[in-house]
Amino acid sequence: MLAKFDTLLEKVSRGLIVRTHSGRVNPGEAFLALPSTGGRSGFEYVDHAIERGATWIVTEDPGGELPATDTNGVRWVLVDDAREALGRLAAAHFNTKILPFPLVGVTGTNGKTTVCHLMEHLFRAAGRSTGLLGTIRERWPGEDHAALLTTPGCWELHERMAAMAGAGVEAAFMEVSSHALDQKRVAGLQFACAVLTNLSQDHLDYHLDMESYGRAKSILFEKCPEPDKCSVLNWDDAFGRSLLPRVATPVGYGLSDMPEVIAKKGGWGLKGALRSASISGMALEVHCFGGPYDGDAFTLQTELVGEYNAYNLLAAMAAGLCLDLHPDEMTALADFHGVPGRLERVAASSGLDVFVDYAHTPDALDNVLRNMRPLTPGRLITIFGCGGDRDRTKRPLMGQAACRHSDIVVLTSDNPRTEDPLAILEDVRPGLAGCRETVTEVDRRKAIGMALEMMKPGDALLVAGKGHEDYQIIGHEKRPFSDQAVIREFLEGETT
Repeated sequence: MLAKFDTLLEKVSRGLIVRTHSGRVNPGEAFLALPSTGGRSGFEYVDHAIERGATWIVTEDPGGELPATDTNGVRWVLVDDAREALGRLAAAHFNTKILPFPLVGVTGTNGKTTVCHLMEHLFRAAGRSTGLLGTIRERWPGEDHAALLTTPGCWELHERMAAMAGAGVEAAFMEVSSHALDQKRVAGLQFACAVLTNLSQDHLDYHLDMESYGRAKSILFEKCPEPDKCSVLNWDDAFGRSLLPRVATPVGYGLSDMPEVIAKKGGWGLKGALRSASISGMALEVHCFGGPYDGDAFTLQTELVGEYNAYNLLAAMAAGLCLDLHPDEMTALADFHGVPGRLERVAASSGLDVFVDYAHTPDALDNVLRNMRPLTPGRLITIFGCGGDRDRTKRPLMGQAACRHSDIVVLTSDNPRTEDPLAILEDVRPGLAGCRETVTEVDRRKAIGMALEMMKPGDALLVAGKGHEDYQIIGHEKRPFSDQAVIREFLEGETT
């Protein structure tokens, strides 16, 4: 029996549960046949959902007759776009169509995690209750746990927003991945502010080319339904510049001069200038151009290292000002001590400069090393590997990035997954031509120990690729492994 979507919406708003996995359907619930990323409709799981007791089936038009399964008492709802429909149903069920707090979505290849954590710090310092969803943690008052995905599924996202509302959250910040945008996991959510950090090569195993990757990122700015939301864009990034004329009222940030298009469209921007920089931190001077604080300027002293962190700071500050924080409140970032696994200094009594960073793309690795190079009086030593079952084309590019700035490159294993670790290293090797010195050790623990033994006073070591991760995926097994713990074990005699 066919039913109207509005009828289902009413039922869902009164508590009916919608499942997108047929094996999790309970009697009396609804099943939504969600298309797979490979383009399959999900219709093949309808019979299983009905067998498990589904009384509502939501599906895109299967292009033929409904299945022959006995569907007596089952109501069918046909929709044009199942992913969009799920967003509307989730918003109805959790009462999240209009949130009682501003939601900030941060997207980009690099920097999403740091920007979200910076904003969380800013708003907490301003006395606001906050919510955070990202690669590392999910937390709000009464909840704090490790994240499983950068951006959860659509139903789960709305569930988290409802929990935040119930906990009295006054501002929330979430990382929005390109996968999530392409798969419409954020459907039904209302963003008060969208932030772009940058765009560089990553996830081409999924998106196939940079054009498709950029198109996915642009969804947060061009297709999410709030035309008046604040769009914060990096004008020093080519993709960010391309979006400036395509949004209603752009808010830009960068270290170069503000593009004219921003003022022409009635927007405003933050321009930064590095006044000092060392391996211990930086002094960032910030000027406001246009907008409510035109002409304001201030200097922030921070222990964050590198030019790319200047961009992260500017992005967080611009978004904060969009949400009615005052320039005077930006100085709270001086007390921000960084994010686990994001150029994280691993303190040790040895006094050596050892850092762990999540850089696992050519651009991210190039950025962090390019920033460390002039700040390192001695040799710069880099350990890195490449993940298995992922984009193979970036592997030699990772090698080139490491060689470009390092005195010694130690090639090792990352998360090989189901690939042969040695084969992955061979894919990287063409990019290592021209390196000053290279060492290969497939065992990551041994590689870290070797690199630490090489260090002399004034040297700096970067252990790249895994960042906050406390595991290594070998085959289908997730084994405990923390770069930070291994470093401390070698330097301090601590046990992992």
